[in-house]
Formats: sequence, structure tokens, C-alpha cells
Amino acid sequence: MKKVVLCGANGYEGKYYLNPAFNKIPESIKKELNIICVLFTEEVGGIITIGFDEEGELEITTQASDDDYMYDEIASGLLVSKIRATRQDLFESLNLFYRVIVLGEDIASVEED
Repeated sequence: MKKVVLCGANGYEGKYYLNPAFNKIPESIKKELNIICVLFTEEVGGIITIGFDEEGELEITTQASDDDYMYDEIASGLLVSKIRATRQDLFESLNLFYRVIVLGEDIASVEED
């Protein structure tokens, strides 16, 4: 299995992306993901991606252009930690959605993890 991008924002291009494979997610969650990503790039800059790793676990990754001297890597890490802490329920629900709906895992075995 490979990594799958759920959504992301690019502060350099001013663009937000939501993977069409996740159109079944409720609109309120789509909007919340949009807000998280766009606010991140507005505050810190660079690029943020929310997706799932090879094991189906949600991950948040960030990156910056080599010539972006305004990008603050420390602030980026702190903001990602804050997002994870304040949006923990959202991310747990998205993880469950991905593993059950997309990967087709049995919900009973997923809830045991």
C-alpha cells in the first residue's frame, strides 16, 4: 500500500486540494480540513499535507521551498502539534473512516487497535 493524500494547501500558490476519493466525507469536515490547511499556510507558510501512511494512519507533513527564508520550521512543528491536539477527535474519526470505508477493514478489528 502507498501513502494517500487526503488534502493539502500550498502557501506559495494559494491553493487548497481535497482528494476526490474523499468526497463522501461530510461537508462540515471538508470545510474544517480546508480551514486547518489554509490557516496553517497563512500563519507559517510553505505546504501542508494531511494524508494516510502505508499502515493507514493519519499523518500531517509540511515542507518549504529551499529559498523560503521566511518559513519557520520550529513554528511549523509547534503548529502541527497544536493542530493534532485540538483536532484529535476529528483525526481519529478520519482514520476510522479511511480504514473502514477506503481500505475495507472490519470495524471490530479497527476499534480494537
